[in-house]
Amino acid sequence: MKNHPIAKRLRDFGIRIGSFKPGPFNAITDVAGVRVGHVTIDHGEGKLVIGEGPVRTGVTAIIPADGDLWHQKLAAGSFILNGTGEATGLMWVQESGILENPILFTNTLSVSAAHIGLLEWMLERYPALGITDDTPTPMVLECDDSTLNDSRGMHVKPAHVKEALAIAVSGPVAEGAVGAGAGMMTYDFKGGIGTSSRCVPQKKSASGSSPDYKIGVIVNSNHGRRHNLRIKGHMVGEIISDLMPTRGQEGSITVVIATDAPCDARQLSRMAKRAMLGLARTGGIAYHGSGDIAVAFSTGNRIPHYPDQAEYTARAISDFWMNDLFEAAADATEEAVLNAMLAAKTVIGRDGNTAHALPHDRLATILG
Repeated sequence: MKNHPIAKRLRDFGIRIGSFKPGPFNAITDVAGVRVGHVTIDHGEGKLVIGEGPVRTGVTAIIPADGDLWHQKLAAGSFILNGTGEATGLMWVQESGILENPILFTNTLSVSAAHIGLLEWMLERYPALGITDDTPTPMVLECDDSTLNDSRGMHVKPAHVKEALAIAVSGPVAEGAVGAGAGMMTYDFKGGIGTSSRCVPQKKSASGSSPDYKIGVIVNSNHGRRHNLRIKGHMVGEIISDLMPTRGQEGSITVVIATDAPCDARQLSRMAKRAMLGLARTGGIAYHGSGDIAVAFSTGNRIPHYPDQAEYTARAISDFWMNDLFEAAADATEEAVLNAMLAAKTVIGRDGNTAHALPHDRLATILG
């Protein structure tokens, strides 16, 4: 497989999206407590032999917060722009407004294995689950990597999920053809995992400035047609009309948004909706065959699973202070998609199907 000569991100081209500054890692892990781990499964070449390969897939695990997620849950919300996809656990988030376990990205036909892996991880940590305690509803979000990957071979196993969770760390996040993004394509270029963040200042009070709110986004980007690709208003997809994949696809995108702002479930669902505006700026259309799904959670409050009292105290942010958070979510999503494409290397998958990397030199010329 061909490596990209230089690993760059959007800001290396002098391009800034929006008015808010990114966090120190420009990643979802700028929200304190969030950790990300990838396991990439990449072997074989040539003609497809189902069950043997070539394999270009993996799993990406997002641990939303430190501490005991099961007994001290997080507020969460979601938005579905187009529903050609699967998201286990989403119905419970929509009903309850809480998140109680990590979130996984993987490929379409590996959802069941990833679900089992996350269940096993939870059961190992909480032996009472399903006995004297409630049962968890793991969240697994998928995209289809069958153009490059032996998807019918179902190479992601529960052990890969537990490995990704075990190695999940804060700090810089690997992007491009890693983890669940190994076989994904975006606007007919190679795509995959991308991330970005924003720091949103709070208003100054009489006692001085308050810490910035943080918003971080991570995507598994696998969507779009070439002619739709836009970067900062430039019709990049129309200008770079060659380097087309051997076999295209409409694909999907899954988005996870983290914030430390004390938003409730309703506000987080509204934030997830705004992420799709950032996606649209890159050229996203939400085609018939695309699953465009966003999940958002807040670490600003912890929600007790078994409270001793009927009431508990939580911080709240006014709806009238949400505009900057909406803007940051859209901007970070836009940048995360483009970071995924810029980090991705050219990948040759099963049957010689090829997804080319977005050429940095030509992009730099277009962007001036």
